[in-house]
Amino acid sequence: MIEKKYDVGSRVLFRKKHPCGGETWEIIRIGMDIKVKCETCGRFVMMPRKKFEKKIKKLLNEKN
Repeated sequence: MIEKKYDVGSRVLFRKKHPCGGETWEIIRIGMDIKVKCETCGRFVMMPRKKFEKKIKKLLNEKN
């Protein structure tokens, strides 16, 4: 299994939209859990890495 590399500041697209209608999320914290922020409403969500990798659809850009 290939491990994907995510960095703090990267933007991702999830398979389902957030209830506010937002589609893009910014990665805030990486560890055992991953913390992301909705770029539309500003809500923070923490989830286990395994759940995060299942939910992700696309990596939009990487931190430069």
